[in-house]
Amino acid sequence: MLSKAGDGSVAALHPAKAGWSFRQTSVIPGFGLTLGYTLTYLSLIVLIPIAALYIKAASVPLDQIWAIATAPRTVKALQVSFGSSLIAAIVNVVFGVIVAWVLVRYKFPGRRIMDAIVDLPFALPTAVAGIALSTLYAPKGWIGSIFSPTGPVNTWIAGQTWLPFGLNEWQVPAWKIAYTPTGIVIALIFIGLPFVVRTVQPVLEEFEQELEEAAATLGANRFQTITRVILPRLTPAVMTGFALAFARAVGEYGSVIFIAGNLPNVSEIAPLLIVIKLEEFDQAGAAVIAAIMLLIAFVMLLVINLIQTWARRRFGDA
Repeated sequence: MLSKAGDGSVAALHPAKAGWSFRQTSVIPGFGLTLGYTLTYLSLIVLIPIAALYIKAASVPLDQIWAIATAPRTVKALQVSFGSSLIAAIVNVVFGVIVAWVLVRYKFPGRRIMDAIVDLPFALPTAVAGIALSTLYAPKGWIGSIFSPTGPVNTWIAGQTWLPFGLNEWQVPAWKIAYTPTGIVIALIFIGLPFVVRTVQPVLEEFEQELEEAAATLGANRFQTITRVILPRLTPAVMTGFALAFARAVGEYGSVIFIAGNLPNVSEIAPLLIVIKLEEFDQAGAAVIAAIMLLIAFVMLLVINLIQTWARRRFGDA
């Protein structure tokens, strides 16, 4: 409320009090409405389903939960899922950074087409990707047949009669890619690569090349420039891309089941085991495996986020 003073000035009867406020002043109104919408949305989409999952798993007796969690088939499925996801995420970090570097730093014909191809795994149905990969890497596929006992490599070696010491009788080891954990890793690399590229690429675009020139002026060689100037600035973005690729790979199903072979205790992933439990009407067992998988994924993502926070404090928000 305002009042007019005797000298004609306007004075506030209730001046604003300085102090702590629950919300930050903003020119955009609607804090209460947007906060309520956010909490409602997260509860309906994330919190309530997760709570229902753990409630269902908690309905199983403790000894049965332990029996399901320690069953050889469950342990092996979890090892295949998380181990393959971890390997695929590490591979994607290495090659994703290289792809992002090429797309940002070099101008060449077809660069825009290559940039668009990176997003192809986002748009391609995962089942289509799995069928295509299994066709390529199957023992009779275009790539899988190369190193088979009757493949072109061994056939060429056997036909070289001029090779000394009986080398023409030597065979390249038959590498079976599809229907093994190796095929699972390849499928997870395929679907996870865009996450790393699209996370690192904007950081590289904003990177000041003057820092590289200054490092070269001060006598740094290329290796020192990469390890001491470029990589430290990219570390937070690389860790973010790694976390996204790993999280995407852990829950992947469609592109894996076609190339994995789905052999129990060999190439069976945890999501497939959950589906099998549901098809057997064992909802409690499926809930237990899903809860264990969710707990392991949460712990691993927490560790990754802690490393990412340390990297941002150490190297700055790149």
